[in-house]
Amino acid sequence: MDDAGIVEQVRELRPLIRRNALRAERGRVPDEVADALTGTGINRMNVPRRYGGHRTPLGVQVDAFAEIAAGCASAAWTALSHAAVACIAALSPDEAQDDFFTGPKGPDVRIGGTLVPGATAVPYDGGYVVNGASGFATGCHHADWHLLTAAVAAADGSPPDGPPEVVRAAVPMAEPEILDDWHAHRSRPHGQQHRPGPGRSRARAPRAPGRPDARRAAPLEGERGRPVPPHAGAAALLRLGGPGGARGGPCGEAEFGERSRRGITCTSYERQYEAAVTHFQVAEAQLRISGAELVAARPTREIADKAGSGAAYTPLERARIRPESGCLTRLCKEAVDLLASAAGASSLQRDVPVQRIARDINALCLQSFVAPSTDLEIHGRVLSGVDPRTPFL
Repeated sequence: MDDAGIVEQVRELRPLIRRNALRAERGRVPDEVADALTGTGINRMNVPRRYGGHRTPLGVQVDAFAEIAAGCASAAWTALSHAAVACIAALSPDEAQDDFFTGPKGPDVRIGGTLVPGATAVPYDGGYVVNGASGFATGCHHADWHLLTAAVAAADGSPPDGPPEVVRAAVPMAEPEILDDWHAHRSRPHGQQHRPGPGRSRARAPRAPGRPDARRAAPLEGERGRPVPPHAGAAALLRLGGPGGARGGPCGEAEFGERSRRGITCTSYERQYEAAVTHFQVAEAQLRISGAELVAARPTREIADKAGSGAAYTPLERARIRPESGCLTRLCKEAVDLLASAAGASSLQRDVPVQRIARDINALCLQSFVAPSTDLEIHGRVLSGVDPRTPFL
């Protein structure tokens, strides 16, 4: 299996994904959707070639996730999260990579994870005993591994001398407990339950990669031009899927065409598409989606070029990619809001896609890496020569 035609394969699954979007609202992305996406090779996109992975170019990955989002934004977010964490897992020591990518599922393994430090790691027998919770664990129901962030704690409970060391610990999903505590108004089917339960999981040495080795951002042998460095690539994958969700939603021709055939209540318009206000709304929404795609193209190209050349990022370049990502997400939200507001009260029914898409895009704008206001502040602080107040640059 290779990544040739992966975007087309994912596009062919759009009817299946869209048909199950409402079903996903009841709890999580259905197994048949996750399995069908795995069959396209999408989980291999960031797996090293030596394990049978593709190291798919970032631009192709963005297009693939946009196709999923056109059917269901939550399915796209879940698949995209697995791909992003696989990118980080590919920077782990060789022994840990062997654990990840040579198991029963091979390069099709699904690896979930979170950057939010919610657990503690106590050194033990060459590895760590991990306790606590790992929240916002997108895709945990379908994951084989969970890559969590934990603060190292002394075995005797003594406080650290200075800021605590933070490590990345990998835990097989057979070990932690999944808590049913994700009851959100928006983006319901992500499955972001917390885990592991207290005292449940032990991460042995090869399963406690620690901080990703930045040197592994350099291309592996025979893979120049494919790897994506963790400080930009994984974060970019979590941000550049927005236009797909907007384009596949109320701005999609089929969806809008169906909604616009209804009349406008309390007016003489028997068809919404006859009203001038509708023409303005459609045009404004389309311009915002086109603007988002243009904004997305520049950081996607820059990240791919950096990966190919091995050139380092400047702090300003890293800081600029974040507000660009926040900007494109905001443009998508504005496009969806425009048409959702014109969809009428009948669109509040749960089986009408417009309301689900509006909730999903609102949820995306609250994600910590994407929040436009925070990203603007970080960029502005770097431009002003002061501390950006974030370790994620």
